[in-house]
Amino acid sequence: MKKISIVIPAYNEEGNVAMIHQKIKEVFSGLKAYDFEIIFVNDGSRDNTQQKLEELSELYDEVKFIEFSRNFGHQPAVKAGMDQAYGNAVISMDGDLQHPPELIPDMIRKWEEGYDVVLTVRTYPKEISFFKRKTSDFFYKLLSNLSDVNLTKGGGSDFRLLDASAVEVMRQFNEDDLFLRGLTSWMGFKQTALNFTANERLAGKSSYNLKKMITFAFTGITAFSVKPLYIAAYLGFLFSAISVIGYGIYVIHSFVSHTEISGWASLIMTIVFFGGLQLIILGIIGMYLGKIFKQVKERPNYIIKNKKL
Repeated sequence: MKKISIVIPAYNEEGNVAMIHQKIKEVFSGLKAYDFEIIFVNDGSRDNTQQKLEELSELYDEVKFIEFSRNFGHQPAVKAGMDQAYGNAVISMDGDLQHPPELIPDMIRKWEEGYDVVLTVRTYPKEISFFKRKTSDFFYKLLSNLSDVNLTKGGGSDFRLLDASAVEVMRQFNEDDLFLRGLTSWMGFKQTALNFTANERLAGKSSYNLKKMITFAFTGITAFSVKPLYIAAYLGFLFSAISVIGYGIYVIHSFVSHTEISGWASLIMTIVFFGGLQLIILGIIGMYLGKIFKQVKERPNYIIKNKKL
């Protein structure tokens, strides 16, 4: 009997963990040829998530858990679950039921057809705000254009199935700023995708706001591409050329027409403009230097306080 490991990161999900376990159990009741386990990763929750997980693990053998010493973030939580998952295939999904467990049989079917990686492409129901949909679309478009990984619109969901061979490769990654969506695309293997419509969160409030989305975008871009550095260099050359040509024409015109070159306003605006441009370029360089600084220290992506596997 083949075993499917399901990895679910949980941050303040006390109202959801029991329900998602029940939903997954119902799905596998119709998959008689497969055994399953659910590995919840408690990412430093501040509510009673850990207590709920311990209660579930006492009642059901298939429920396992990993408890972090503090909040390390969604991506390290997924990575921790994969590091401890040794099923024939591993499915990662969120714990708020926005990723429908009913899609699991289709994912397994694709895996049995020979695909090593089964991704999911997310679409939003009409109830989801226009702002949410547009910012999500912009995120994937920006990431695909500025990085070396190709993520289709809505195709960066952390709801995916990986064959054990792909999971073994994933365990070898020791990057500080983890971006598993990009790594999954980057490492290759035979991949396919399934469409799904995201459900509304069952309970609790999402902690994934616009600020975190922007930070996540920068993490993905700088993890897989040096294009921002080239863009910074191109901007430097472009505006230097514009300034030389523009002010050269202005100086020649003033000389020919005997017009006095004066005025503090134009001078201040020029200084402010190019000063801001330099700060932007230095900021881009600083992001890459910061990633190097964190990587060379080789600190672990997460610290496990307690676990039951």
